[in-house]
Amino acid sequence: MPKTARILVAVAALLMCVGYVLPLWRVNLVAPQYPEGLGILIKVNTVVGVKEQDLNSINNLNHYIGMKHIEPDAIPELRYMPAVLGCLVVTALLIAALGRRRVLYAWSVAFLAVLVAGLVDYWKWGYDYGHNLDMTTAIIKIPDMTYQPPLIGSKQLLNFTATSWPASGGWALVLATVLVAVAIWQSFRLASPPRPVA
Repeated sequence: MPKTARILVAVAALLMCVGYVLPLWRVNLVAPQYPEGLGILIKVNTVVGVKEQDLNSINNLNHYIGMKHIEPDAIPELRYMPAVLGCLVVTALLIAALGRRRVLYAWSVAFLAVLVAGLVDYWKWGYDYGHNLDMTTAIIKIPDMTYQPPLIGSKQLLNFTATSWPASGGWALVLATVLVAVAIWQSFRLASPPRPVA
C-alpha cells in the first residue's frame, strides 16, 4: 500500500470512532400539532429523543395506533454494535500500520457488509414497528394502514411527515467509506502493471 493510502485508512478509522460519540441516524416527525417536531437519534448503543421528552412523546403517540414502544434495552443489536465498530476500528489501524493490500481488500468487504447489514437491520426494525400493530389496544384504526418510517428521505404517515437521514456520526461513517474507497483505488493502481506503450 502506498503511504497516502495507509494514511487514508488511519483517518477513516479515526472517523469511525466518531460513532461512539455522535448519533448515527436521525428520524424527525413534524405535524400541525407538533410544529417544532419530534425526533429520535439512533446511537451505536441506544436510542434517545432529540429533545429530552421526544422519545416518551413518540411512544405515547405510537400507543394510539397500536405500535410497540421503542425500548432501547429490548433491541439486541444495540448491545453488540459497539464491539463490532471497535473491531473495525482496531483492524483498520492495523491495516494502516502493516500496509498489506490484500488485507485492506478483505477488510473493506467486511466493512461494507457491516454498513449494509446496519441499513437492512434498521429497515427491518422500522418494518416491524410499522406493520406489526396491536389492534386490540389501538385507538386509531385505519384498515391496511402501516406506519413504517422511510429508510432515507421523507414519507407521510397520517398527519405526520417522517424524515430519516444519517446524523452527524452517520455522515462520519460515509466519509470514512469514501476515504477507504480512495485508499483501495490508490493501492490497486500501484499494484497494476504499467501498460506497454505501442
